[in-house]
Order: sequence, then C-alpha cells, then structure tokens
Amino acid sequence: MKKPISRKTHGAADYAYAALAAALPELANFEEEEKAKILCRIIAGGTLTYTLFTRAEWGVIKLIPFKIHLLTDFTAGIFTLAAPWLFKFAENKNARSTFLALGITSVIASLLTEPEEM
Repeated sequence: MKKPISRKTHGAADYAYAALAAALPELANFEEEEKAKILCRIIAGGTLTYTLFTRAEWGVIKLIPFKIHLLTDFTAGIFTLAAPWLFKFAENKNARSTFLALGITSVIASLLTEPEEM
C-alpha cells in the first residue's frame, strides 16, 4: 500500500518543522522554561542537520539514506514525546503540550511517508 506523504513533501515539511521547533518557545510562551527552550533549539538544529545530509532531492550533502532519515525522525519523535518527563518540565503545560505535538508530528510523518530511496 502506498503511503500518503511523498519523499519530496516530507523534505519540505522537515525544513518547516526545524524552523518552527526553533521558534516554539516564544510562540508557545514557555521561553522561561530553560531546559525546554534549549531542547527545542537542539531538536531544530538536529532535524535541520540530518535533513541537509539526507540523500534526497532536498538534501544538500547527500549522505544519509532516506530510510535512515525516516528512522531518525521516528526515534527523535519518541524522544521528544518523553522529553517533558525525562527533563522534568512536564508541569509546564505549554512546554509539555508543545513537545507532545512535536513528537506526535515526527512519529506520524515518519510512518506515513513513502520510504523509497532516491
């Protein structure tokens, strides 16, 4: 069964995800939650880095196979879902909700993307 998200669409979404993750502490009003703010920047930078290095139309330095990229998205999503409790900022509703949304997005996108290599 063909999956609904193409490799090309996934790449565009990853660049947008990285930019949004970097801006979310201010947009979601939890910039005072230092651990969550730093983690958002790390997630954004990590996503941008492995997206730039993916062997796909939108990759700049084509080193990482696309299937590995999808696996990275999935595992990063699981980590992001657990982060509020792992880093003890779950009591901050805005930060917790943001990380849950980011994690769910990453996991679902990885599962719904057609894994064909370029």
